[in-house]
Amino acid sequence: MNASQTSWWRDLVHKPFFWGIVAIVALLALNVIKDPGYLAISINPANGNLVGNLIDILRYAAPIMMIAIGMSLVIATGGIDLSVGSLMAVAGATSMQFLSETGDPSSVGSALTAVGLSLAIAGALGAVNGVLVAYVGLQPFIATLVLMLAGRGIAKVITGGQNTSASNDPFRWIANGYVLGIPVIFLLAVAIVLVVAWVVRRSALGLMIEAIGINPRASRMAGIRPKGLLLTAYILSGVLAGIAGLMSVGSVMTVDISRTGNQLELDAILAVVIGGASLAGGKFSLAGAFVGALMIATLDKTVLFLGISSSATPAFKAIVIVVLCLLQSSRVRGWFRRRRTPAAPAPRVEIVKEEVAA
Repeated sequence: MNASQTSWWRDLVHKPFFWGIVAIVALLALNVIKDPGYLAISINPANGNLVGNLIDILRYAAPIMMIAIGMSLVIATGGIDLSVGSLMAVAGATSMQFLSETGDPSSVGSALTAVGLSLAIAGALGAVNGVLVAYVGLQPFIATLVLMLAGRGIAKVITGGQNTSASNDPFRWIANGYVLGIPVIFLLAVAIVLVVAWVVRRSALGLMIEAIGINPRASRMAGIRPKGLLLTAYILSGVLAGIAGLMSVGSVMTVDISRTGNQLELDAILAVVIGGASLAGGKFSLAGAFVGALMIATLDKTVLFLGISSSATPAFKAIVIVVLCLLQSSRVRGWFRRRRTPAAPAPRVEIVKEEVAA
């Protein structure tokens, strides 16, 4: 291996999302050990769609990708959004309640109206978070915690406290449809990630968001308006959480107020951290969040496939996450590197004894 290849490999290893990919491969290998046919992908002869465990992982990862991307932007500003799970429930409740009242199972217009209405409400609630943080001056943790607690109450008000079901084929296609054998829900998630990444990295938006996270006062003195950018970040997080909620309820066409989006805000934060973002703000990676979401989805499916007890599931996930974070740490890798490197022999010091005359 020449010097350029060595440098390329060293740079790759130092990228945090590289270890997320390693974790995904390790989890898949663990599943293959239990079932050699785990990675097999076949074609359903009835409809020509691809089926298999990998396809299920991609489908499951799509909602996590949405909230992870939104969480990345918020965390980059030095904040956090604990309300994304509740916003998923609000968006799902809005869509299901609207579709259940229209009663037209084949109307494309009803499906589009349900999507637009749900995203508008999710974006408005995200704007509430942004106003509380940017203009009122509340801590992001407190501001979003309020909506995290109140969001499911809002969803219950929308549905009258009931788990609401609906029937609409175009809406169901968003979560259960296929294009060229690949789930639409995953293709939609990838398209949204690419659009957000293009806007953030091809414009000054990403740099300004990072500047706010690094030093809000200095960014303001440089001419950046932090309040408007903070509001934008929280609105985007709310809209993306709404999309995730539509994906979740669309697969079963039912919203469960207590379970839709439950604790997914924690998965989103983990995905962002796995992707290499700094919780202190000022550093984020949308590609890393994408990989982190895939890793979380693979981990959840692995837990189910291995038949791990539900009571032990959180401990298993915690162990995997801790090990992954340790592998990402440059300090830990440096410690192992020093342990492998043999220590240089200590210089010999000759001690000359003087004879003392009696």
